[in-house]
Amino acid sequence: MAARSAPSCHLRLEWVYGYRGHQCRNNLYYTAAKEIVYFVAGVGVVYSPREHRQKFYRGHSDDIISLALHPERVLVATGQVGKEPYICIWDSYTVQTISVLKDVHTHGIACLAFDLDGQRLVSVGLDSKNAVCVWDWKRGKMLSMAPGHTDRIFDISWDLYQPNKLVSCGVKHIKFWSLCGNALTPKRGVFGKTGDLQTILCLACARDELTYSGALNGDIYVWKGINLIRTIQGAHAAGIFSMNACEEGFATGGRDGCIRLWDLTFKPITVIDLRETDQGYKGLSVRSVCWRGDHILVGTQDSEIFEIVVQERNKPFLIMQGHCEGELWALAVHPTKPLAVTGSDDRSVRIWSLVDHALIARCNMEEAIRCAAVNADGIHLALGMKDGSFTVLRVRDMTEVVHIKDRKEAIHELKYSPDGTYLAVGCNDSSVDIYGVAQRYKKVGECLGSLSFITHLDWSSDSRYLQTNDGNGKRLFYRMPGGKEVTSAEEIKGVHWASWTCVSGLEVNGIWPKYSDINDINSVDGNYIGQVLVTADDYGIIKLFRYPCLRKGAKFRKYIGHSAHVTNVRWSHDYQWVISIGGADHSVFQWKFIPERKLKDALHIAPQESLADSHSDESDSDLSDVPELDSEIEQETQLTYHRQVYKEDLPQLKEQCKEKQKSATSKRRERAPGNSIRLHFVHGYRGYDCRSNLFYTQIGEIVYHVAAVGVIYNRQQNTQRFYLGHDDDILCLTIHPLKDYVATGQVGRDPSIHIWDTETIKPLSILKGHHQCGISAVDFSADGKRLASVGIDDSHTVVLWDWKKGEKLSIARGSKDKIFVVKMNPYVPDKLITAGIKHMKFWRKAGGGLIGRKGYIGTLGKNDTMMCAVYGWTEEMAFSGTSTGDVCIWRDIFLVKTVKAHDGPVFSMHALEKGFVTGGKDGIVALWDDSFERCLKTYAIKRAALAPGSKGLLLEDNPSIRAISLGHGHILVGTKNGEILEVDKSGPITLLVQGHMEGEVWGLATHPYLPICATVSDDKTLRIWDLSPSHCMLAVRKLKKGGRCCCFSPDGKALAVGLNDGSFLMANADTLEDLVSFHHRKDMISDIRFSPGSGKYLAVASHDSFIDIYNVMSSKRVGICKGATSYITHIDWDIRGKLLQVNTGAKEQLFFEAPRGKKQTIPSVEVEKIAWASWTSVLGLCCEGIWPVIGEVTDVTASCLTSDKMVLATGDDLGFVKLFRYPTKGKFGKFKRYVAHSTHVTNVRWTYDDSMLVTLGGTDMSLMVWTNEMEGYREKRPCDSEESDIDSEEDGGYDSDVTRENEISYTIRALSTNVRPMFGIKPHLQQKEPSTDERPPVSRAPPQPEKLQTNNVGKKKRPIEDLVLELVFGYRGRDCRNNVHYLNDGDDIIYHTASIGILHNVATGSQSFYQEHNDDILCLTVNQHPKFINIVATGQVGDSADMSAAAPSIHIWDAMNKQTLSILRCYHSKGVCSVSFSATGKLLLSVGLDPEHTITIWRWQEGAKIASRAGHNQRIFVAEFRPDSDTQFVSVGVKHVKFWTLAGRALLSKKGLLSTLEDARMQTMLAIAFGANNLTFTGTISGDVCVWKDHILCRIVARAHNGPVFAMYTTLRDGLIVTGGKERPSKEGGAVKLWDQELRRCRAFRLETGQATDCVRSVCRGKGKILVGTRNAEIIEVGEKNAACNILVNGHVDGPIWGLATHPSRDIFLSAAEDGTVRLWDIADKKMLNKVNLGHAARTVCYSPEGDMVAIGMKNGEFIILLVSSLKIWGKKRDRRCAIHDIRFSPDSRYLAVGSSENSVDFYDLTLGPTLNRISYCKDIPSFVIQMDFSADSRYLQVSSGCYKRHIYEVPSGKHLMDHAAIDRITWATWTSILGDEVLGIWSRHAEKADVNCACVSHSGISLVTGDDFGMVKLFDFPCPEKFAKHKRFLGHSPHVTNIRFTSGDRHVVSAGGDDCSLFVWKCVHMPH
Repeated sequence: MAARSAPSCHLRLEWVYGYRGHQCRNNLYYTAAKEIVYFVAGVGVVYSPREHRQKFYRGHSDDIISLALHPERVLVATGQVGKEPYICIWDSYTVQTISVLKDVHTHGIACLAFDLDGQRLVSVGLDSKNAVCVWDWKRGKMLSMAPGHTDRIFDISWDLYQPNKLVSCGVKHIKFWSLCGNALTPKRGVFGKTGDLQTILCLACARDELTYSGALNGDIYVWKGINLIRTIQGAHAAGIFSMNACEEGFATGGRDGCIRLWDLTFKPITVIDLRETDQGYKGLSVRSVCWRGDHILVGTQDSEIFEIVVQERNKPFLIMQGHCEGELWALAVHPTKPLAVTGSDDRSVRIWSLVDHALIARCNMEEAIRCAAVNADGIHLALGMKDGSFTVLRVRDMTEVVHIKDRKEAIHELKYSPDGTYLAVGCNDSSVDIYGVAQRYKKVGECLGSLSFITHLDWSSDSRYLQTNDGNGKRLFYRMPGGKEVTSAEEIKGVHWASWTCVSGLEVNGIWPKYSDINDINSVDGNYIGQVLVTADDYGIIKLFRYPCLRKGAKFRKYIGHSAHVTNVRWSHDYQWVISIGGADHSVFQWKFIPERKLKDALHIAPQESLADSHSDESDSDLSDVPELDSEIEQETQLTYHRQVYKEDLPQLKEQCKEKQKSATSKRRERAPGNSIRLHFVHGYRGYDCRSNLFYTQIGEIVYHVAAVGVIYNRQQNTQRFYLGHDDDILCLTIHPLKDYVATGQVGRDPSIHIWDTETIKPLSILKGHHQCGISAVDFSADGKRLASVGIDDSHTVVLWDWKKGEKLSIARGSKDKIFVVKMNPYVPDKLITAGIKHMKFWRKAGGGLIGRKGYIGTLGKNDTMMCAVYGWTEEMAFSGTSTGDVCIWRDIFLVKTVKAHDGPVFSMHALEKGFVTGGKDGIVALWDDSFERCLKTYAIKRAALAPGSKGLLLEDNPSIRAISLGHGHILVGTKNGEILEVDKSGPITLLVQGHMEGEVWGLATHPYLPICATVSDDKTLRIWDLSPSHCMLAVRKLKKGGRCCCFSPDGKALAVGLNDGSFLMANADTLEDLVSFHHRKDMISDIRFSPGSGKYLAVASHDSFIDIYNVMSSKRVGICKGATSYITHIDWDIRGKLLQVNTGAKEQLFFEAPRGKKQTIPSVEVEKIAWASWTSVLGLCCEGIWPVIGEVTDVTASCLTSDKMVLATGDDLGFVKLFRYPTKGKFGKFKRYVAHSTHVTNVRWTYDDSMLVTLGGTDMSLMVWTNEMEGYREKRPCDSEESDIDSEEDGGYDSDVTRENEISYTIRALSTNVRPMFGIKPHLQQKEPSTDERPPVSRAPPQPEKLQTNNVGKKKRPIEDLVLELVFGYRGRDCRNNVHYLNDGDDIIYHTASIGILHNVATGSQSFYQEHNDDILCLTVNQHPKFINIVATGQVGDSADMSAAAPSIHIWDAMNKQTLSILRCYHSKGVCSVSFSATGKLLLSVGLDPEHTITIWRWQEGAKIASRAGHNQRIFVAEFRPDSDTQFVSVGVKHVKFWTLAGRALLSKKGLLSTLEDARMQTMLAIAFGANNLTFTGTISGDVCVWKDHILCRIVARAHNGPVFAMYTTLRDGLIVTGGKERPSKEGGAVKLWDQELRRCRAFRLETGQATDCVRSVCRGKGKILVGTRNAEIIEVGEKNAACNILVNGHVDGPIWGLATHPSRDIFLSAAEDGTVRLWDIADKKMLNKVNLGHAARTVCYSPEGDMVAIGMKNGEFIILLVSSLKIWGKKRDRRCAIHDIRFSPDSRYLAVGSSENSVDFYDLTLGPTLNRISYCKDIPSFVIQMDFSADSRYLQVSSGCYKRHIYEVPSGKHLMDHAAIDRITWATWTSILGDEVLGIWSRHAEKADVNCACVSHSGISLVTGDDFGMVKLFDFPCPEKFAKHKRFLGHSPHVTNIRFTSGDRHVVSAGGDDCSLFVWKCVHMPH
């Protein structure tokens, strides 16, 4: 039966032949110790050329494909492929793992690079987005991630000369990255005209922003910044695969087989052509190069490594070679020498020396080789080929003997017979041919029994038989040499096989897993002498089995290293080595065999540290005949904590049930009851499946857990306090070393660990996100800073946390089987142990991973299940208690000895200063000395030892002990039976707490006139509990069977108990002795009830659907109620004792007459009128509302009505206890809800006087006592949650501004579409019409006139080279709030519009800008902390949250120098709508516009996301930190206010509670302010302000404003509060008010803006001034003393701003917009000079040539002419019905042209005076008019129209001019057209849906600016007839730039925005002469 244990010998990897050159690059380096590091298959190799020795790093679980060397050249980072690939950072000297980085990439890690100081690592994934990720690798933490590119990335490097810059390159791209905050932002390299756009394969960064890169065509491209500046052509003849920078310069290697060395400026030094050297060959391709001093390392595509010494460059030294491309299958060993032969699809056969670790011969064949064999005398070598032939060579000189081709398919296996006479050749066509060796390989026989390809052959020792395996898994035998099949088993029985390489056969049954029929073992080789078998399979695993192994599923040892399939494995001739070959990794592994006798000396090789542990779980058991598991442990391992429904699922379930509610909520629902209950005492302790969960706190209280409650018990006062933060079963508990904090872990889909303070009972941190199902063990580190936890998911994940920060430090898979304990090393915080089923593991932290080593048992013990563990007095010593009663003593990872400690499992142990204490299943507590040498004392837990002060009774002697703790002179003991005992050192034992034992508890009854209750449980006990202050168990009685119900008689003397076998008994309520018992039913009794009054009858309900009625006096059955279709769940009597109400499992509500049992039908209306003696029914109209929305998934199991019939308490399957008003009519009543039980609440009962509610937890076995607090009496308590399953149906109020803000959909620029309804073909796609008159080459015509009349003809024309933003008129107040702030004591203000942040100086009006945002800013806040002066955060809109540059982001920047300090890319899709800094200024809170309205907290300086959570299902408008806090904040929004706490990484929220004020309803909340003592003020949509104390509404400031309160500001220095709202100005009221600290008194300020209503969107208070931002885009400063208003900023209110006109000679301009105003702006004075209200939306505006008149075109078709001097109307006219799009004076001031959307242009003659009669118009314009320009002589007009066509008309006739030649000769006065050949180049490639909207040529006639739908302003040269002309772009506007103009003298450009209603003034920078 030996096969049931793994063999005791071992393999050690000794050498790997090969190097991975295919598909990998830059993977070969010198370390600091002059060793060479590279990788092959899944192994990192460190090779020392001096000693010719290899070391291996084996922490990877799959092929390594990338490698980077740390700048100090000792550490190496390697990345692998795989589904969940990880990166290892390891030490090349010790080959130990330093850090593991995981859980981010998928598919694989393509490139790695360290930064200059080696602190950070960048990695690139192989996923579809080629994700780029930056790590703080020491902490194992990801800092930043972004999608890399749509195509493969080949190389990445940090810029070693500039911080936070990286460069990556790959297929047809190079990208330059900058890292800021958590944002990686790429800029694509511009190839331009300098080089071809092509694939870049490698790169190196140099000084002065230079980057050198190697391209696919062999050129080197040199980049400066992001631009290609030069190319070094023909550096190599083909692709440059590798580039390596060193002190002296650069080395490059390419596909042409050359190495080139360059100096630091990339001038060539020398070239080495490897193909021309002695070792060279045609087709050599260099994949990796490394230059150090005078040595150069070269790695090739064909798996060679060369070392070149520069002096002798023509003699490269070949230090490693291996097979190249193609699969490697052939392997044979020499019969007498230590040689191995391999042959591969690369057509080479190679002979390796196993002693010298070198290749000694190589020969290239014609065909791919698939198998090999060496004859017994070692002379001939036979090779089977893929084409069906085989060749025989002489071994000594590799000359051919014969070449024979008899078959067409591949030869997969061949073998010589042991006597050397025959060669058997197995082919894929399922035949085996036999050849005679002596007859020059003549064919002498064939075996044709197989139906499938031949996989393995073996000869018998006497060469008379051959056995074969084929692809069908068949094993066949043949007689040799003829090949006749042998079918008789008898004949075969005695055959001895010369070798065993077959995978099927009795002797190797055990290599196959028990229940598998897969064919994945490729090769086997038996070692008869050592009795071991080695196998190779498709998963890259080599296994050692005992030989023979007969039973399936034998135990083994496994070894990893190969990557994918291992194709062949063989023992060397003397069994010293095992050789294995990898199919795809082309590598040959040589393993040293270490037999059993040598293992002792080889202990140092025991556990090879690795992540995929070589002694891994499957082969775990060195001994599988472990004794049977102890019954208790077995029971425990079978417990599953999976729930059908987790509490976390409730929100989704409710969402799904929304539809049902809609119908139900039409009726007005009852309010929740006024009463509330408070948890008072819990009877119970969770000992049946938890251990070591009981501790003393600092002040001697006792902390433990039961159900979902953490309990702190004060034994002097016999009182309890509760931590109620969990919502499901707590499974583990541990205490902080200082004994003040406790950590508890619970069950859940994403289970959480809470760390809480035992003094205040508040959570300090909540850890989530890395476990599933539940947490089975937790432990604090000795310094209390870290916490380790273990999950109960399938791989029992182990996580190490920094719990205060809530950060996961490291994570690893623990074990397949359950882990019971985790313990952190008290001396070394990076080490820990886990113990569990057949498992003891020693872990150490490595970056983001944990590396585990199995405890090494050796011969001392057997692999036992560990139940508990502790560390001893040094960091090496550890002790564990086993399930067999031993204590194991460990040093480091080795078992030193075992000590017998208990009978049965040791469940708990505890380390003391000197010694240990243990407790076991035998009920004995043992004290030990410090080395477990001797047992000092034992205490038996017996009833006899119970002290008189005990709070209950011991049920049995020697209960199983599950927890032990010491302190305060006592030993605290927790038992499996749910008791907590305190053992005095002198012996007496006090019982403190107890509960029911394992088994569900259902039966509960309260006494009719005493504060006691009875319970009965499946644990077969009946117990009586005292509910008054003594809180103890008064009596207990054991029953023959478990019970489910009980009831006191009305006089309290008798107690009836229903049992599970269908019997019931009546007992004396005092003594619990039997009075009488009956057994009439087979199924369990589910409810039992005495009739009221004298208790004459007893009704007994059972699960077989009957109710029996007994006469109590006569003890006879007097009636049976029949007619229920299912089991009975509840029964109630009416007050007269004549009627029974019954509930059944089929949800029927039935009525029976007593005592006969006749069924009655009673209409539901009548049921209410009946007076019931008790109400425990859950059905019927009176309690319809108790069923939750999600009634399908959960049942209400119990209910009970108070005796005053006011409050109904219910218990349900989700563990909720709820209170409803009675009667609860209508569906989904409102309730108060309490969580303390974990799953099913099986029963609830009020005590006789309603002062207490008693509830029972079914599976948590706890009895909870709650005190009832009447309506009047109660301080508000946090556990009192008032809820209902559906949101309140009242609407939150309405206001147009709020609605607009809520419903606005923000488009990002990149997706914006055209603002005008254009149609037709875009200009750059139109076919050019051939010109009618092709002019002859030499033209005699006069020279072409200028295209444009220019104003400064005399001067030399200077083109404009740049635009610089100088002024912005505009402020985003229409849909953003709280976005104007003072800086620098009120000297400056900061605000935003479009995508720019504006710093505006109040005194001078000058502005400076922050322009780094790439899309619209939506929110802005200023850091108030003095350490972060002038730091601003702004959030913008964005696309999806994919972390790319288009994702929403928050920028944190310095307002004075505009430096970006951090960029946070967010997971808020759509955009960021609110930001707020914390009190210390270090944290930033952001709110998203995504559907969940996510709330995120950032540590902004590092760019680290601390916590994130869905905020609310409706829009959140604002969230703000409390000004004195880093953990408390408040969010408000649509019908929502929430009070949040940050605990570690978790966000906890409480909804605002309204119930304290009558008729308060939840309105839409818009703004927040704060007061002292936790006061919060929220402004509402109705104008009220709500005042909250904590999260409870305490008063309402009614009508603080008449309209919505949009803005509130808390002044930090004096606490005064400013509010801003929407109101009509009146004498007393104002839209801005200044209040005292408590919002009791106020002073109102009027804004003198002249508006009908003022709508304030932002307020801020400085020194004596209030700053106000309005909906009308004004920013106003109000003096507090004199209430004087000063308007600082003006802007248009609504856009787009279509009309724009610049004055002919002065620096002023006009704008006209949808808001019905025309405004006049002065650039020099930086302000608005005037505005005219037109009463209608204006569309266009124009100055007359002299600047004395202004024409305005309106949206309603009217136009107006004003005189500039007086602003009087000179004339107006309305000849058209729809919008006027453009209006123009002719240059001679005679005509006015008016273009409209009615496809027409009207001409008016101004000389005829202000009557304005139309003189003519232009006909047949195909679409609406966009722009018009007059010619310089006023004779022509060019019109561009909405179908992308430009037309020329004569003035004033309106005749269409078609003659191209004539058109070409016209000189234009102005050019604003976007159409025409002269401006074809302004149309971009990317304009499918978007257009160029406007253009303007400069007065000099040589520059052109345009504005487009993407919000870009672009500068071109004019004319630009070439398509896609070169240009400069300027960002800043939101989507849609609607108009653009040069001012006079080309000093400025003015651009007008569509979406942003803003005007940008750009200064023109002219080129110098």
